[in-house]
Amino acid sequence: MIEFIKVIILGIVEGITEWLPVSSTGHLILVDEFLTLDASDEFKEMFEVVIQLGAIIAVVVLYWNKLFPFGRKNNEYPLRSEGIGAYIKTDIFKMWFKVLVACLPAAVIGLLFDDLFNELFYNWQTVAVMLIVFGVFFIIVEKKNKERKPQFNSIEQMPYCVVVMIGMFQLLAAVFPGTSRSGATIVGALIIGVSRVAAAEFTFYLAVPVMFGASLLKLVKFFAASGSMTGTEAVMLLLGMAVAFGVSILVIRFLMNYIKKHDFTVFGWYRIILGALVLVYFGLIA
Repeated sequence: MIEFIKVIILGIVEGITEWLPVSSTGHLILVDEFLTLDASDEFKEMFEVVIQLGAIIAVVVLYWNKLFPFGRKNNEYPLRSEGIGAYIKTDIFKMWFKVLVACLPAAVIGLLFDDLFNELFYNWQTVAVMLIVFGVFFIIVEKKNKERKPQFNSIEQMPYCVVVMIGMFQLLAAVFPGTSRSGATIVGALIIGVSRVAAAEFTFYLAVPVMFGASLLKLVKFFAASGSMTGTEAVMLLLGMAVAFGVSILVIRFLMNYIKKHDFTVFGWYRIILGALVLVYFGLIA
Protein backbone atom coordinates (compact mmCIF):
# COMPACT_ATOMS: atom_id res chain seq x y z
CA MET A 1 0.00 0.00 0.00
CA ILE A 2 2.84 2.41 0.81
CA GLU A 3 4.37 1.80 -2.62
CA PHE A 4 1.06 2.63 -4.32
CA ILE A 5 0.84 5.87 -2.34
CA LYS A 6 4.34 6.71 -3.57
CA VAL A 7 3.22 5.98 -7.14
CA ILE A 8 0.22 8.32 -6.76
CA ILE A 9 2.48 11.10 -5.49
CA LEU A 10 4.88 10.55 -8.39
CA GLY A 11 1.94 10.62 -10.83
CA ILE A 12 0.79 13.95 -9.39
CA VAL A 13 4.30 15.38 -9.69
CA GLU A 14 4.55 14.16 -13.28
CA GLY A 15 1.14 15.52 -14.27
CA ILE A 16 1.96 18.97 -12.89
CA THR A 17 5.56 19.31 -14.06
CA GLU A 18 5.30 17.72 -17.52
CA TRP A 19 3.49 20.77 -18.91
CA LEU A 20 4.65 23.60 -16.71
CA PRO A 21 8.15 24.63 -17.88
CA VAL A 22 9.86 23.40 -14.71
CA SER A 23 11.19 19.95 -15.75
CA SER A 24 9.21 16.80 -14.99
CA THR A 25 12.24 14.51 -15.23
CA GLY A 26 14.21 16.81 -12.96
CA HIS A 27 11.43 16.82 -10.37
CA LEU A 28 11.05 13.03 -10.50
CA ILE A 29 14.81 12.61 -9.98
CA LEU A 30 14.67 14.96 -6.99
CA VAL A 31 11.53 13.37 -5.52
CA ASP A 32 13.23 9.98 -5.80
CA GLU A 33 15.83 11.23 -3.31
CA PHE A 34 13.10 11.48 -0.67
CA LEU A 35 10.47 9.04 -1.95
CA THR A 36 12.21 6.00 -3.39
CA LEU A 37 10.13 3.19 -4.85
CA ASP A 38 10.89 -0.26 -3.49
CA ALA A 39 11.67 -1.65 -6.93
CA SER A 40 14.61 -2.60 -9.10
CA ASP A 41 16.80 0.11 -10.61
CA GLU A 42 15.74 -1.04 -14.08
CA PHE A 43 12.05 -0.63 -13.23
CA LYS A 44 12.51 2.79 -11.63
CA GLU A 45 14.48 4.08 -14.63
CA MET A 46 11.76 2.85 -16.96
CA PHE A 47 8.93 4.08 -14.70
CA GLU A 48 10.23 7.69 -14.61
CA VAL A 49 9.90 7.88 -18.41
CA VAL A 50 6.90 5.67 -19.23
CA ILE A 51 4.71 7.33 -16.56
CA GLN A 52 4.81 10.36 -18.86
CA LEU A 53 2.60 8.49 -21.33
CA GLY A 54 -0.35 9.33 -19.10
CA ALA A 55 0.41 13.00 -19.50
CA ILE A 56 0.81 12.59 -23.27
CA ILE A 57 -2.56 10.87 -23.60
CA ALA A 58 -4.09 13.93 -21.91
CA VAL A 59 -2.81 16.07 -24.80
CA VAL A 60 -4.26 13.65 -27.35
CA VAL A 61 -7.65 13.76 -25.62
CA LEU A 62 -7.77 17.56 -25.22
CA TYR A 63 -6.46 18.35 -28.72
CA TRP A 64 -7.91 15.44 -30.66
CA ASN A 65 -9.60 17.67 -33.24
CA LYS A 66 -6.30 19.43 -33.93
CA LEU A 67 -4.23 16.24 -33.99
CA PHE A 68 -6.31 13.66 -35.88
CA PRO A 69 -5.73 14.25 -39.62
CA PHE A 70 -8.72 12.32 -40.99
CA GLY A 71 -12.43 13.04 -41.24
CA ARG A 72 -14.84 15.09 -43.28
CA LYS A 73 -16.28 17.10 -40.40
CA ASN A 74 -14.62 20.52 -39.89
CA ASN A 75 -12.23 19.78 -42.75
CA GLU A 76 -11.46 23.26 -44.07
CA TYR A 77 -8.54 22.12 -46.23
CA PRO A 78 -9.36 18.71 -47.73
CA LEU A 79 -6.90 17.08 -50.10
CA ARG A 80 -9.70 16.59 -52.64
CA SER A 81 -13.28 17.79 -52.85
CA GLU A 82 -14.60 14.26 -53.36
CA GLY A 83 -13.61 10.67 -52.62
CA ILE A 84 -11.01 9.58 -50.06
CA GLY A 85 -9.19 12.88 -50.39
CA ALA A 86 -12.17 14.67 -48.86
CA TYR A 87 -11.40 12.90 -45.56
CA ILE A 88 -7.76 14.00 -45.43
CA LYS A 89 -7.06 17.22 -43.50
CA THR A 90 -4.05 18.71 -45.21
CA ASP A 91 -3.52 21.44 -42.61
CA ILE A 92 -3.15 18.85 -39.83
CA PHE A 93 -0.79 16.76 -41.95
CA LYS A 94 1.37 19.85 -42.52
CA MET A 95 1.40 20.45 -38.76
CA TRP A 96 2.53 16.86 -38.13
CA PHE A 97 5.34 17.24 -40.69
CA LYS A 98 6.60 20.23 -38.71
CA VAL A 99 6.37 18.27 -35.46
CA LEU A 100 8.34 15.36 -36.91
CA VAL A 101 11.03 17.67 -38.28
CA ALA A 102 11.38 19.34 -34.88
CA CYS A 103 11.64 15.92 -33.20
CA LEU A 104 14.46 14.60 -35.41
CA PRO A 105 17.44 16.08 -33.49
CA ALA A 106 16.30 14.73 -30.12
CA ALA A 107 15.24 11.39 -31.61
CA VAL A 108 18.56 10.74 -33.36
CA ILE A 109 20.77 11.87 -30.48
CA GLY A 110 18.57 10.10 -27.93
CA LEU A 111 18.78 6.77 -29.73
CA LEU A 112 22.55 7.00 -30.09
CA PHE A 113 23.52 8.30 -26.66
CA ASP A 114 20.62 7.62 -24.25
CA ASP A 115 22.64 5.39 -21.90
CA LEU A 116 25.61 7.76 -21.90
CA PHE A 117 23.44 10.77 -21.02
CA ASN A 118 21.79 8.80 -18.21
CA GLU A 119 25.19 7.92 -16.77
CA LEU A 120 26.68 11.41 -17.07
CA PHE A 121 23.85 13.82 -16.35
CA TYR A 122 20.98 12.14 -14.46
CA ASN A 123 21.94 13.51 -11.05
CA TRP A 124 20.94 16.32 -8.70
CA GLN A 125 23.89 18.53 -9.71
CA THR A 126 22.82 18.71 -13.36
CA VAL A 127 19.16 19.17 -12.41
CA ALA A 128 19.94 22.08 -10.08
CA VAL A 129 22.21 23.88 -12.54
CA MET A 130 19.80 23.55 -15.47
CA LEU A 131 16.84 24.64 -13.35
CA ILE A 132 18.70 27.85 -12.56
CA VAL A 133 20.13 28.45 -16.04
CA PHE A 134 16.81 28.14 -17.85
CA GLY A 135 15.06 30.06 -15.07
CA VAL A 136 17.38 32.99 -15.84
CA PHE A 137 16.70 32.53 -19.57
CA PHE A 138 12.93 32.77 -19.00
CA ILE A 139 13.25 36.04 -17.09
CA ILE A 140 15.62 37.60 -19.65
CA VAL A 141 13.57 36.51 -22.66
CA GLU A 142 10.28 37.68 -21.18
CA LYS A 143 11.81 41.04 -20.22
CA LYS A 144 12.99 41.56 -23.80
CA ASN A 145 9.67 40.39 -25.23
CA LYS A 146 7.59 43.01 -23.38
CA GLU A 147 8.02 45.55 -26.15
CA ARG A 148 8.23 43.01 -28.95
CA LYS A 149 5.38 41.72 -31.06
CA PRO A 150 5.58 38.02 -32.00
CA GLN A 151 6.31 37.23 -35.64
CA PHE A 152 4.44 33.93 -35.58
CA ASN A 153 1.05 33.72 -33.87
CA SER A 154 0.19 30.18 -34.97
CA ILE A 155 1.92 26.94 -35.90
CA GLU A 156 0.75 27.41 -39.49
CA GLN A 157 2.79 30.62 -39.75
CA MET A 158 6.00 28.97 -38.54
CA PRO A 159 8.42 28.16 -41.41
CA TYR A 160 10.53 24.99 -41.30
CA CYS A 161 13.69 26.92 -40.37
CA VAL A 162 11.93 28.03 -37.16
CA VAL A 163 10.72 24.48 -36.53
CA VAL A 164 14.27 23.12 -36.84
CA MET A 165 15.60 25.72 -34.39
CA ILE A 166 12.90 24.80 -31.86
CA GLY A 167 13.91 21.16 -32.33
CA MET A 168 17.50 22.05 -31.42
CA PHE A 169 16.29 23.64 -28.18
CA GLN A 170 14.32 20.47 -27.43
CA LEU A 171 17.57 18.54 -27.87
CA LEU A 172 18.97 20.31 -24.80
CA ALA A 173 16.23 18.76 -22.67
CA ALA A 174 17.01 15.32 -24.08
CA VAL A 175 20.60 15.69 -22.87
CA PHE A 176 20.29 17.61 -19.59
CA PRO A 177 17.59 16.73 -17.01
CA GLY A 178 16.32 19.82 -15.27
CA THR A 179 16.22 21.73 -18.54
CA SER A 180 12.56 20.82 -19.13
CA ARG A 181 11.45 19.72 -22.59
CA SER A 182 8.57 22.18 -22.52
CA GLY A 183 10.79 24.86 -20.96
CA ALA A 184 13.50 24.50 -23.58
CA THR A 185 11.11 24.55 -26.54
CA ILE A 186 9.10 27.47 -25.15
CA VAL A 187 12.22 29.55 -24.45
CA GLY A 188 13.53 28.75 -27.92
CA ALA A 189 10.23 29.61 -29.56
CA LEU A 190 9.95 32.92 -27.68
CA ILE A 191 13.51 33.89 -28.68
CA ILE A 192 12.71 33.16 -32.32
CA GLY A 193 9.53 35.26 -32.19
CA VAL A 194 6.71 32.74 -31.66
CA SER A 195 3.76 33.85 -29.51
CA ARG A 196 3.29 32.25 -26.08
CA VAL A 197 0.10 30.43 -27.05
CA ALA A 198 1.57 29.03 -30.28
CA ALA A 199 4.78 28.07 -28.45
CA ALA A 200 2.85 26.21 -25.74
CA GLU A 201 0.62 24.38 -28.23
CA PHE A 202 3.59 23.33 -30.38
CA THR A 203 5.33 22.10 -27.22
CA PHE A 204 2.30 19.94 -26.39
CA TYR A 205 2.26 18.43 -29.88
CA LEU A 206 6.01 17.79 -29.86
CA ALA A 207 5.60 15.75 -26.68
CA VAL A 208 3.41 13.15 -28.39
CA PRO A 209 5.98 11.47 -30.71
CA VAL A 210 8.92 12.28 -28.42
CA MET A 211 7.47 10.63 -25.33
CA PHE A 212 5.92 7.72 -27.19
CA GLY A 213 9.34 7.05 -28.71
CA ALA A 214 11.20 7.50 -25.42
CA SER A 215 8.73 5.25 -23.61
CA LEU A 216 9.04 2.52 -26.23
CA LEU A 217 12.84 2.69 -25.98
CA LYS A 218 12.76 2.42 -22.17
CA LEU A 219 10.28 -0.48 -22.28
CA VAL A 220 12.43 -2.40 -24.77
CA LYS A 221 15.52 -1.87 -22.61
CA PHE A 222 13.63 -2.86 -19.46
CA PHE A 223 12.37 -6.14 -20.91
CA ALA A 224 15.79 -6.84 -22.43
CA ALA A 225 17.37 -6.46 -18.98
CA SER A 226 14.63 -8.01 -16.82
CA GLY A 227 12.87 -10.39 -19.16
CA SER A 228 9.42 -9.67 -17.75
CA MET A 229 7.33 -7.34 -15.60
CA THR A 230 5.64 -8.53 -12.43
CA GLY A 231 1.94 -7.99 -11.83
CA THR A 232 2.70 -5.50 -9.07
CA GLU A 233 5.05 -3.54 -11.32
CA ALA A 234 2.41 -3.43 -14.07
CA VAL A 235 -0.22 -2.10 -11.65
CA MET A 236 2.22 0.51 -10.32
CA LEU A 237 3.01 1.68 -13.85
CA LEU A 238 -0.64 1.88 -14.94
CA LEU A 239 -1.63 3.66 -11.72
CA GLY A 240 1.11 6.25 -12.18
CA MET A 241 0.04 6.84 -15.79
CA ALA A 242 -3.63 7.20 -14.79
CA VAL A 243 -2.85 9.76 -12.10
CA ALA A 244 -0.55 11.67 -14.46
CA PHE A 245 -3.34 11.70 -17.07
CA GLY A 246 -5.95 13.17 -14.72
CA VAL A 247 -3.65 15.82 -13.29
CA SER A 248 -2.37 16.74 -16.76
CA ILE A 249 -5.89 17.50 -17.99
CA LEU A 250 -6.25 20.11 -15.25
CA VAL A 251 -2.75 21.55 -15.64
CA ILE A 252 -2.93 21.95 -19.43
CA ARG A 253 -6.22 23.83 -19.15
CA PHE A 254 -4.77 26.01 -16.40
CA LEU A 255 -1.60 26.81 -18.38
CA MET A 256 -3.40 27.78 -21.59
CA ASN A 257 -5.70 30.14 -19.65
CA TYR A 258 -2.79 31.52 -17.62
CA ILE A 259 -0.53 32.47 -20.54
CA LYS A 260 -3.30 34.42 -22.27
CA LYS A 261 -2.91 37.07 -19.56
CA HIS A 262 0.53 36.40 -18.04
CA ASP A 263 4.07 35.62 -19.13
CA PHE A 264 6.46 32.86 -18.01
CA THR A 265 8.50 35.00 -15.59
CA VAL A 266 7.01 33.37 -12.49
CA PHE A 267 8.23 29.98 -13.71
CA GLY A 268 11.69 31.43 -14.17
CA TRP A 269 11.82 32.56 -10.55
CA TYR A 270 10.44 29.21 -9.38
CA ARG A 271 13.20 27.38 -11.24
CA ILE A 272 15.91 29.61 -9.77
CA ILE A 273 14.64 29.23 -6.20
CA LEU A 274 14.20 25.47 -6.52
CA GLY A 275 17.62 25.03 -8.12
CA ALA A 276 19.25 27.05 -5.33
CA LEU A 277 17.48 25.01 -2.64
CA VAL A 278 18.63 21.80 -4.29
CA LEU A 279 22.23 22.98 -4.38
CA VAL A 280 22.12 24.00 -0.72
CA TYR A 281 20.35 20.86 0.50
CA PHE A 282 22.45 18.30 -1.34
CA GLY A 283 25.60 20.36 -0.80
CA LEU A 284 25.09 20.13 2.95
CA ILE A 285 24.39 16.39 3.05
CA ALA A 286 26.98 15.41 0.43
